[in-house]
Amino acid sequence: MRTVRAAERELMARLPRGALMRRAAAGLAAACAGLLGRTYGTRVVLLVGSGDNGGDALFAGAHLARRGAGVTAVLLNPEKAHEAGLAALRAAGGRAVAAPSSVVEGVPADLPALIRRADLVVDGIVGIGGRGGLRPDAVEVLRVVQEAGVPVVAVDLPSGVDADTGEVHGVAVRAAATVTFGAYKPGLLIDPAREHAGAVRLIDIGLGPYLEAAEPPVRAPRHADVAALLPRPAAESDKYRRGVTGIAAGSARYPGAAVLAVAGALRGGAGAVRYAGPATDVVIARFPETLVSAGSPTEAGRAQAWVVGPGLGDGPRAAETVREVLALDVPVLVDADGLRLMDAERVRERTAPTVLTPHAGEAAALLGTARGEVEAARLASVRELARRYRATVLLKGSTTLVAEPDEDRPVRVNPTGTGWLATAGSGDVLSGLIGSLLAAGLAAPDAAMAGAYLHGLAGRLAAPLASALDVAEALRRVWEDVTDGTRRAPRPVPPTRRATGRDVAERGPGTT
Repeated sequence: MRTVRAAERELMARLPRGALMRRAAAGLAAACAGLLGRTYGTRVVLLVGSGDNGGDALFAGAHLARRGAGVTAVLLNPEKAHEAGLAALRAAGGRAVAAPSSVVEGVPADLPALIRRADLVVDGIVGIGGRGGLRPDAVEVLRVVQEAGVPVVAVDLPSGVDADTGEVHGVAVRAAATVTFGAYKPGLLIDPAREHAGAVRLIDIGLGPYLEAAEPPVRAPRHADVAALLPRPAAESDKYRRGVTGIAAGSARYPGAAVLAVAGALRGGAGAVRYAGPATDVVIARFPETLVSAGSPTEAGRAQAWVVGPGLGDGPRAAETVREVLALDVPVLVDADGLRLMDAERVRERTAPTVLTPHAGEAAALLGTARGEVEAARLASVRELARRYRATVLLKGSTTLVAEPDEDRPVRVNPTGTGWLATAGSGDVLSGLIGSLLAAGLAAPDAAMAGAYLHGLAGRLAAPLASALDVAEALRRVWEDVTDGTRRAPRPVPPTRRATGRDVAERGPGTT
């Protein structure tokens, strides 16, 4: 978060003292009022830490108190509470108590009863500077909030999550909504922290001009970003100029993987698709336009990019197929069984672009660690994979991340993911889709990110209870939605998935 902190310092130097905090607090108060539906007569509890995050909560509480809400601030560190914010709250008719059992202003801090009566809790315990988990007193307060079941609005980001990495160390706030200021923080976009954020609302406090000059550590694309990447055929285009995608996938045991990878490539704009493998009969039966070959990939004909791995299994030809494809001097995407069968040194030695698309379990195997460690530190894991294999890596999962071998380049976060994509064969469709974008000439990181973005939208559009082929068929519609500029919203994410992904996808963070 060095970029955001530096921008805040530069802007604060140009503004009257406290002006930036008051901007943030006004936006926070408006968001809280919107969630409450009405302000007059409601009860709001502020959980206030010692930093500026607590100051934001106190000033927002003053706004709400002036509009008729009963506002109580629970001070976790009374001696270090933001003085101006506390004075503003008291002047507006709010009150303050110390947590968990002392007395301030003659008001006993009966925390459980106080929180049970609340309509809304505002989390201002720690902000983007917080590191390494919460103190025991904060953990106890959060336990009371959780037991009461009162909705929580987090200030800037949920207390207890790592703003820079999305990691969660110990207990952290689980918010119904997060109101963040100036820019989306990586921890709001990357799981496991993202699942703690709820619906995310960005408040513009004027940081934009001060953020533009710096390269952010994380980027999340918008419709316009992806639309600018997607290939469009010119008048003189033919199927070869549009890009031929090679697919080396499937086996006698897993013929469907070949069908799904081909489907993703065909619906991803490929001029033609060449299939090489043992599933020629089922591929040609489902997609008669496919150019099929029962031989090796080197015998199938020329392609501008290859996808290898889905459904190859453990047969005698599987490892040889991976070896042959990696030896080709064209962009290659390796997925599924290909990740297990590939030779790491051969991948590192390649001069043409390589894209690896593991899920957390496959990533753990590639890194020699446990799956849980990958899921707990997704950002660090995808960066290490890209560095170690000198490849573009797309780490699939609850939040899909794309990292480049160049460690100075930002990691890209896909904001369109949905739990409805957790269905057999969905990853095979994604592989074919990205392969078609590679064949069309997109750079490996661009192809991976654009593919993940479209795939997520297709999963939403096809939901609920969609099969992988349904997702592939939906790609035609979302391609049109992204490129025609109308931004028609796909079917909303079900409530169990929360609104974070859609919220970012539709409004778009651009940079964090």
